[in-house]
Amino acid sequence: MPGFHHPFVRHLHYVAKKNWSACVDLAPIVAVIAFFQLFIVRQPLPDFDEIVIGAMLVVVGLSMFIEGLERALFPIGENMAFALSRKGSLPWLLIFSFALGFSTTVAEPALIAVSAEAADIAMEGGLIENSVNSRKAYSLGLRLTVAFSVGFSILLGVLRILRNWPLHYLIIGGYCLVMLMTLFAPKEIIGIAYDAGGVTTSTITVPLVTALGVGLATIIRGRNPLTDGFGMIAFASLLPMLFVMGYGLIVF
Repeated sequence: MPGFHHPFVRHLHYVAKKNWSACVDLAPIVAVIAFFQLFIVRQPLPDFDEIVIGAMLVVVGLSMFIEGLERALFPIGENMAFALSRKGSLPWLLIFSFALGFSTTVAEPALIAVSAEAADIAMEGGLIENSVNSRKAYSLGLRLTVAFSVGFSILLGVLRILRNWPLHYLIIGGYCLVMLMTLFAPKEIIGIAYDAGGVTTSTITVPLVTALGVGLATIIRGRNPLTDGFGMIAFASLLPMLFVMGYGLIVF
Protein backbone atom coordinates (compact mmCIF):
# COMPACT_ATOMS: atom_id res chain seq x y z
CA MET A 1 0.00 0.00 0.00
CA PRO A 2 1.36 3.44 -0.91
CA GLY A 3 0.37 4.98 2.43
CA PHE A 4 2.39 2.39 4.35
CA HIS A 5 5.65 3.95 3.15
CA HIS A 6 4.81 7.32 4.67
CA PRO A 7 7.31 8.07 7.52
CA PHE A 8 4.54 8.58 10.09
CA VAL A 9 2.93 5.26 9.17
CA ARG A 10 6.26 3.46 9.36
CA HIS A 11 6.99 4.92 12.79
CA LEU A 12 3.51 4.02 13.98
CA HIS A 13 3.95 0.46 12.75
CA TYR A 14 7.35 0.27 14.48
CA VAL A 15 5.89 1.49 17.81
CA ALA A 16 3.00 -0.96 17.54
CA LYS A 17 5.45 -3.79 16.88
CA LYS A 18 7.51 -2.88 19.94
CA ASN A 19 4.43 -2.65 22.15
CA TRP A 20 3.20 -6.01 20.89
CA SER A 21 6.58 -7.54 21.73
CA ALA A 22 6.30 -6.12 25.26
CA CYS A 23 2.79 -7.61 25.55
CA VAL A 24 4.15 -11.03 24.59
CA ASP A 25 6.89 -10.72 27.22
CA LEU A 26 4.37 -9.81 29.93
CA ALA A 27 1.79 -12.43 28.89
CA PRO A 28 3.12 -15.21 31.20
CA ILE A 29 2.90 -12.90 34.24
CA VAL A 30 -0.66 -11.90 33.37
CA ALA A 31 -1.62 -15.54 32.78
CA VAL A 32 -0.29 -16.65 36.17
CA ILE A 33 -2.06 -13.83 38.04
CA ALA A 34 -5.32 -14.42 36.17
CA PHE A 35 -5.22 -18.17 36.83
CA PHE A 36 -4.72 -17.82 40.58
CA GLN A 37 -7.25 -15.00 40.81
CA LEU A 38 -9.97 -16.89 38.92
CA PHE A 39 -9.41 -20.49 40.06
CA ILE A 40 -7.66 -20.27 43.45
CA VAL A 41 -8.66 -16.98 45.08
CA ARG A 42 -11.98 -16.89 43.20
CA GLN A 43 -12.55 -13.22 43.79
CA PRO A 44 -12.77 -10.32 41.32
CA LEU A 45 -9.77 -8.08 41.02
CA PRO A 46 -10.16 -4.86 43.04
CA ASP A 47 -9.95 -1.64 40.99
CA PHE A 48 -9.94 -3.55 37.72
CA ASP A 49 -9.95 -0.35 35.64
CA GLU A 50 -6.85 0.94 37.42
CA ILE A 51 -5.11 -2.38 36.91
CA VAL A 52 -5.81 -2.33 33.17
CA ILE A 53 -4.53 1.24 32.84
CA GLY A 54 -1.45 0.36 34.88
CA ALA A 55 -0.78 -2.69 32.74
CA MET A 56 -0.98 -0.58 29.59
CA LEU A 57 1.50 1.89 31.07
CA VAL A 58 3.83 -0.99 31.94
CA VAL A 59 3.69 -2.23 28.35
CA VAL A 60 4.50 1.22 26.95
CA GLY A 61 7.23 1.80 29.54
CA LEU A 62 8.83 -1.59 28.93
CA SER A 63 8.89 -1.12 25.18
CA MET A 64 10.41 2.37 25.55
CA PHE A 65 13.00 1.10 28.04
CA ILE A 66 14.13 -1.72 25.74
CA GLU A 67 14.31 0.70 22.83
CA GLY A 68 16.45 3.03 24.94
CA LEU A 69 18.81 0.19 25.81
CA GLU A 70 19.25 -0.75 22.16
CA ARG A 71 19.69 2.83 20.93
CA ALA A 72 21.77 4.35 23.75
CA LEU A 73 23.13 2.25 26.60
CA PHE A 74 24.52 -0.70 24.64
CA PRO A 75 26.24 1.55 22.05
CA ILE A 76 27.66 3.77 24.81
CA GLY A 77 29.27 0.84 26.60
CA GLU A 78 30.70 -0.65 23.42
CA ASN A 79 31.95 2.71 22.09
CA MET A 80 33.68 3.52 25.37
CA ALA A 81 35.33 0.09 25.34
CA PHE A 82 36.54 0.62 21.76
CA ALA A 83 37.79 4.17 22.42
CA LEU A 84 39.66 3.37 25.63
CA SER A 85 41.17 0.19 24.19
CA ARG A 86 42.42 2.01 21.09
CA LYS A 87 43.84 4.75 23.30
CA GLY A 88 45.97 2.05 24.88
CA SER A 89 45.74 3.50 28.39
CA LEU A 90 45.12 0.76 30.94
CA PRO A 91 44.81 3.15 33.93
CA TRP A 92 42.06 5.17 32.23
CA LEU A 93 40.23 2.01 31.25
CA LEU A 94 40.33 0.75 34.84
CA ILE A 95 39.30 4.14 36.24
CA PHE A 96 36.35 4.25 33.85
CA SER A 97 35.34 0.69 34.80
CA PHE A 98 35.39 1.49 38.51
CA ALA A 99 33.56 4.81 38.06
CA LEU A 100 30.92 3.14 35.89
CA GLY A 101 30.15 0.50 38.50
CA PHE A 102 30.23 2.94 41.42
CA SER A 103 28.08 5.67 39.87
CA THR A 104 25.36 3.38 38.51
CA THR A 105 25.06 1.56 41.84
CA VAL A 106 25.15 4.40 44.36
CA ALA A 107 22.00 5.92 42.85
CA GLU A 108 20.18 2.59 42.39
CA PRO A 109 16.64 2.99 43.86
CA ALA A 110 16.51 -0.62 45.07
CA LEU A 111 19.77 -0.18 46.98
CA ILE A 112 18.54 3.09 48.52
CA ALA A 113 15.35 1.38 49.68
CA VAL A 114 17.17 -1.66 51.12
CA SER A 115 19.72 0.55 52.90
CA ALA A 116 17.00 2.69 54.47
CA GLU A 117 15.05 -0.37 55.59
CA ALA A 118 18.21 -1.96 57.02
CA ALA A 119 18.93 1.21 59.00
CA ASP A 120 15.41 1.23 60.46
CA ILE A 121 15.66 -2.43 61.46
CA ALA A 122 19.11 -1.90 62.99
CA MET A 123 17.75 1.03 65.00
CA GLU A 124 14.74 -0.96 66.22
CA GLY A 125 17.03 -3.83 67.21
CA GLY A 126 19.24 -1.54 69.28
CA LEU A 127 22.26 -2.01 67.04
CA ILE A 128 22.60 1.71 66.30
CA GLU A 129 21.45 4.82 68.13
CA ASN A 130 17.83 5.88 67.83
CA SER A 131 18.48 9.09 65.92
CA VAL A 132 18.04 10.39 62.40
CA ASN A 133 21.76 11.00 62.00
CA SER A 134 22.64 7.45 63.04
CA ARG A 135 20.18 5.96 60.56
CA LYS A 136 21.43 8.22 57.77
CA ALA A 137 25.06 7.40 58.52
CA TYR A 138 24.40 3.65 58.61
CA SER A 139 22.34 3.77 55.40
CA LEU A 140 24.90 5.91 53.56
CA GLY A 141 27.77 3.71 54.71
CA LEU A 142 25.96 0.64 53.44
CA ARG A 143 25.23 2.28 50.06
CA LEU A 144 28.82 3.47 49.61
CA THR A 145 30.18 0.05 50.57
CA VAL A 146 28.00 -1.70 48.00
CA ALA A 147 28.77 0.91 45.32
CA PHE A 148 32.51 0.61 45.98
CA SER A 149 32.30 -3.18 45.77
CA VAL A 150 30.48 -3.03 42.43
CA GLY A 151 33.02 -0.56 41.06
CA PHE A 152 35.83 -2.87 42.15
CA SER A 153 34.02 -5.88 40.67
CA ILE A 154 33.73 -4.21 37.24
CA LEU A 155 37.41 -3.29 37.42
CA LEU A 156 38.21 -6.91 38.26
CA GLY A 157 36.02 -8.11 35.39
CA VAL A 158 37.89 -5.89 32.93
CA LEU A 159 41.22 -7.20 34.20
CA ARG A 160 39.92 -10.75 33.75
CA ILE A 161 39.16 -10.06 30.09
CA LEU A 162 42.50 -8.35 29.51
CA ARG A 163 44.56 -11.03 31.29
CA ASN A 164 42.38 -13.94 30.15
CA TRP A 165 41.85 -15.24 33.69
CA PRO A 166 39.53 -18.27 33.94
CA LEU A 167 36.09 -17.07 35.01
CA HIS A 168 35.01 -20.23 36.83
CA TYR A 169 38.03 -20.22 39.15
CA LEU A 170 37.33 -16.64 40.21
CA ILE A 171 33.62 -17.25 40.78
CA ILE A 172 34.11 -20.50 42.71
CA GLY A 173 36.88 -18.93 44.80
CA GLY A 174 34.71 -15.89 45.48
CA TYR A 175 31.79 -17.94 46.75
CA CYS A 176 34.13 -19.97 48.93
CA LEU A 177 35.19 -16.67 50.53
CA VAL A 178 31.51 -15.73 50.95
CA MET A 179 30.82 -18.96 52.83
CA LEU A 180 33.94 -18.47 54.94
CA MET A 181 33.04 -14.91 55.87
CA THR A 182 29.50 -16.00 56.70
CA LEU A 183 30.96 -17.98 59.61
CA PHE A 184 32.55 -14.87 61.12
CA ALA A 185 30.28 -12.01 60.08
CA PRO A 186 27.69 -10.67 62.55
CA LYS A 187 24.37 -12.42 62.05
CA GLU A 188 22.65 -9.02 61.81
CA ILE A 189 24.44 -8.24 58.53
CA ILE A 190 24.44 -11.63 56.76
CA GLY A 191 20.92 -11.34 55.31
CA ILE A 192 21.54 -7.77 54.17
CA ALA A 193 24.82 -8.83 52.54
CA TYR A 194 23.15 -11.61 50.59
CA ASP A 195 20.37 -9.26 49.46
CA ALA A 196 22.93 -6.65 48.42
CA GLY A 197 24.23 -9.08 45.82
CA GLY A 198 20.86 -8.93 44.07
CA VAL A 199 19.94 -5.26 44.26
CA THR A 200 23.21 -4.18 42.64
CA THR A 201 22.30 -5.69 39.26
CA SER A 202 20.14 -2.73 38.29
CA THR A 203 18.48 -1.87 35.00
CA ILE A 204 21.24 0.60 34.16
CA THR A 205 24.27 -1.30 35.43
CA VAL A 206 23.54 -4.56 33.62
CA PRO A 207 23.33 -3.27 30.02
CA LEU A 208 26.24 -0.85 30.38
CA VAL A 209 28.53 -3.39 32.01
CA THR A 210 27.55 -6.14 29.58
CA ALA A 211 28.20 -3.86 26.63
CA LEU A 212 31.57 -2.89 28.11
CA GLY A 213 32.60 -6.52 28.48
CA VAL A 214 31.41 -7.52 25.01
CA GLY A 215 33.10 -4.47 23.49
CA LEU A 216 36.44 -5.29 25.13
CA ALA A 217 36.25 -8.96 24.13
CA THR A 218 35.45 -7.92 20.55
CA ILE A 219 38.36 -5.53 20.09
CA ILE A 220 41.07 -7.50 21.93
CA ARG A 221 42.79 -10.05 19.76
CA GLY A 222 42.36 -13.64 20.89
CA ARG A 223 39.19 -12.99 22.91
CA ASN A 224 35.78 -14.42 22.10
CA PRO A 225 32.82 -12.12 22.91
CA LEU A 226 30.66 -15.16 23.65
CA THR A 227 33.00 -16.77 26.17
CA ASP A 228 35.02 -13.78 27.41
CA GLY A 229 32.59 -10.87 27.08
CA PHE A 230 30.09 -12.09 29.66
CA GLY A 231 30.47 -12.89 33.34
CA MET A 232 31.08 -9.37 34.64
CA ILE A 233 27.63 -9.20 36.21
CA ALA A 234 28.54 -12.25 38.29
CA PHE A 235 31.28 -10.22 39.97
CA ALA A 236 28.80 -7.39 40.57
CA SER A 237 26.60 -9.84 42.49
CA LEU A 238 29.41 -11.61 44.32
CA LEU A 239 31.68 -8.91 45.71
CA PRO A 240 28.94 -6.86 47.45
CA MET A 241 28.28 -9.84 49.72
CA LEU A 242 31.93 -9.89 50.79
CA PHE A 243 32.17 -6.14 51.24
CA VAL A 244 28.90 -5.78 53.16
CA MET A 245 29.88 -8.56 55.58
CA GLY A 246 33.17 -6.73 56.06
CA TYR A 247 31.20 -3.55 56.69
CA GLY A 248 29.20 -5.43 59.33
CA LEU A 249 32.38 -6.56 61.06
CA ILE A 250 33.46 -2.93 61.36
CA VAL A 251 30.10 -1.41 62.36
CA PHE A 252 28.95 -4.12 64.78
